[in-house]
Amino acid sequence: MDFPTWMKRVQAAVETALAEHLPQASLAPQRLHEAMRYTTLGGGKRVRPLLVYAAGELTDAAPAVLERAACAVEMIHVYSLVHDDMPCMDDDALRRGKPTVHVAYDEATALLVGDALQSQAFAVLAASDAPAARLVQMVALLARAAGPAGMCGGQAIDLASVGQALTRAELEQMHQLKTGALLKAAIVLGAMAGRALDAAEQAALDDYGCAIGLAFQVVDDVLDATADSATLGKTAGKDAADNKPTYVSILGLEASIALAEQLRGQAHAALAPFGDKARRLRELADLVVQRKA
Repeated sequence: MDFPTWMKRVQAAVETALAEHLPQASLAPQRLHEAMRYTTLGGGKRVRPLLVYAAGELTDAAPAVLERAACAVEMIHVYSLVHDDMPCMDDDALRRGKPTVHVAYDEATALLVGDALQSQAFAVLAASDAPAARLVQMVALLARAAGPAGMCGGQAIDLASVGQALTRAELEQMHQLKTGALLKAAIVLGAMAGRALDAAEQAALDDYGCAIGLAFQVVDDVLDATADSATLGKTAGKDAADNKPTYVSILGLEASIALAEQLRGQAHAALAPFGDKARRLRELADLVVQRKA
């Protein structure tokens, strides 16, 4: 199966699973459930679920366990976008090509949607039929990646850095938390859905996750500076308008593009111990760096 076909199949499977694991809009409270489905379904590249499934191929993971892990990671990601777009954060009106939740509904609903998606993510993952000890580890991993030592911590640093002159090392630390932690969690969760990895394999996957996490953010910064809002599905040029430190503002555009390519090479090299089983992860590294939106 070629990569585009595989990707579309996984995206379709995740879309169906998300629709099943989200509360139906007809159930009370209808407005909350409708807004949860509005923001989660029918949009996004599903990069994190794709990473879950690709990593699952390394360990012959069970499809049912992968499905729940993929949905849980995506719900955490979507909740973060809903909160990130609110007026108290980045105050954005466009996400995935449609009005953000606080615009389409209201701020209070957006806050509750994020809270509810976070809770739903852990409910979905906890109901997996993975072995009990492994499942506890998976839940703990996702919690760390989403919390103060991961995504939330990175967002706090991001908010505090507006208008500040960060060093490259400080910027990298921020994005390893804000963006990289959840991307790495997706990879590790997918692998954990199957056989146990040995120490060398774990180290290789960690190196891959670090490279992918940074590459994703570098490309995001490049696209924010070069693409238009219609292509991105969100407001273009907002980082510069908000005076946020980015790889482009620190390194320049050409150097940022070169860095993304360097990180892609590092991601490919990290996967050497897995041979052909890492084919999809290699292809996803290419997707992350070569994407146009």
